[in-house]
Amino acid sequence: MRKVEISSIGKTKETWLQEALAEYEKRLSNVLQIKWTIVSDFKKLQTPYIALDVLGECISSETLSCKLIDLFDRGGSRLRIVIGDADGLDESILAKSMWRWSLSPLTFTHQMTRLILLEQLYRSFAIASGSRYHK
Repeated sequence: MRKVEISSIGKTKETWLQEALAEYEKRLSNVLQIKWTIVSDFKKLQTPYIALDVLGECISSETLSCKLIDLFDRGGSRLRIVIGDADGLDESILAKSMWRWSLSPLTFTHQMTRLILLEQLYRSFAIASGSRYHK
């Protein structure tokens, strides 16, 4: 089973968002195990990881699906994705990442970023499996 660890600051507080995240975790549960970690000091992160960065690479869902499957294959079926704080991630943290990925040029709250990230992970696996979810 593939595993992804999502590291960020703070917890998800809103009930509606917790329910939405739980729904996507359930949808992913047959292909991907999600682990959430709260980070107080990003400088202590173990590499490798994918850094979410507004200035990172912005790609299509189809390209993301191929890239994630490749990264999982090369990473021993494990990935870590890092969500920064309100100021983003420090350049020293970004420099150590294996890939800088932009979900959008728009700015999202940390809470919404978690949901968008899980939906894109679900969409990526749906594309890879030929599911009709993507279309």
